[in-house]
Amino acid sequence: MADLEKYRRFSEMETKMPLFSKGWWMDTVCLNEWDVILIEENGKIIASLPFYKQIQNGQLTIQKAPLTQTNGIWIYYPPNQKYEKRLSYEKKIMNEVIDEIEKLNIKKYQQYFHYSITNWLPFYWRGFSQTTRYTYVIENNLDLDEIYKNFNSNVRKLIRKAKKKVVVKENLDIYQFYTLNQMTYERQNLKTPYTLDIVLRIHKECLERNAGKILYCIDQQNNIHSAAYFVWDDESVYYLMSGSDPAFRSSQSLTLLLYEGIKLANNMGKKFDFEGSMKENIEHHFRQFGAKQIPYHNIYKTF
Repeated sequence: MADLEKYRRFSEMETKMPLFSKGWWMDTVCLNEWDVILIEENGKIIASLPFYKQIQNGQLTIQKAPLTQTNGIWIYYPPNQKYEKRLSYEKKIMNEVIDEIEKLNIKKYQQYFHYSITNWLPFYWRGFSQTTRYTYVIENNLDLDEIYKNFNSNVRKLIRKAKKKVVVKENLDIYQFYTLNQMTYERQNLKTPYTLDIVLRIHKECLERNAGKILYCIDQQNNIHSAAYFVWDDESVYYLMSGSDPAFRSSQSLTLLLYEGIKLANNMGKKFDFEGSMKENIEHHFRQFGAKQIPYHNIYKTF
């Protein structure tokens, strides 16, 4: 397979590549259970597809990596391409990537592509299937006052309510964060879908790279109500994880933390990506922040 070290170096330098496709992120969440397809031209990488590989029932599969919203295909586009040329170029590149996928002798393939990839026709023509997923994004071309005005009046009310009860602080202990995070799943009778080890590795790497931050809400009695973990790349801040103490849910502190995350992105000149949710109640809450609904592709195939 491809030279992972070469890809790590390349992804560090490529500012347009989303966080979740970077070599260091894949190392962090997948350890040694990942690989990458590279398409090169004249010694230059023009496309890549990092992937998380798992053995299921004795067969190799490619699937979504833990705590990784999207990865899948990344393409370098020559400057000033006409639209028709761009589509032809995508078809050529995607077919080369699919050729490499088919050489892997896998049983199943599934990845969520970043929303910047809008054309999946070459995958369709090669027998892959697709379902549409949605995220919500606040663009980086608005000032904070405009963003706040776009909030639903209910969200503004919840933020004002939370500010009367709690203050926002930074850099909660990561073990305390994970405990709060687990509480959120326990309240819904769900198992936390990722381990403490993964969270610790993400936290270590993000601190070293200045690529992430924990914000949390605390009251006058030093009760921690909630916490949220935000990560970022050159273009976006992502709402990665959060947790709340069920005893203090009524304070609406998590709504305040989302607002703080949006302010963080705005101050950095970046977009804010809620990382979407297909759950109706969560989607309803994200939508109320005035964010733009953006579709992205879940691409899959059973061989």
